[in-house]
Amino acid sequence: MIPQIQKVLYASDLGEHTRPVFARAVSLARRYGAELLMVHVVEPLGVTGTSIIESYLPEETVHKIQKNGGMAEMMERVKRQLHDFAEEELKEETPERVPAIEVHVTLGMPSREIMRIAEENNVDVIVMGKSAHSFFGNTMMGTCARRVTRHSNIPVFLIPNNG
Repeated sequence: MIPQIQKVLYASDLGEHTRPVFARAVSLARRYGAELLMVHVVEPLGVTGTSIIESYLPEETVHKIQKNGGMAEMMERVKRQLHDFAEEELKEETPERVPAIEVHVTLGMPSREIMRIAEENNVDVIVMGKSAHSFFGNTMMGTCARRVTRHSNIPVFLIPNNG
């Protein structure tokens, strides 16, 4: 028996190279009449990132960001970017060819959060880009893609995105 695909998770890093990955996720969702979950994970800053921000921004600004939900505001902006990206990519499509899209933006380690969201939403397949570029210009499997494929109990489609 061939498993039904009712939910497709598209993992986005908002890079330029994500268009072919998104197109494949949409195509898969469209083919099966599935819902599409767009997921973007914001990694926490860590000590180095926090130090850099504190070095270059006035103390009041840093405090305001930390106290007044600056991270929540930034994550909401990312969510809007994902909505805009999907709308732009699908603007030529007729409404019946556009899958139902749900956007998730969360904070954490990308591979863990992608798998968590996939499991919590009973996703049938994860679609993500396969490649990252090393400092030497070579193409290799990205860390997040490697971790998801190694640890996920859900099938993963890796799409070449090194173009």
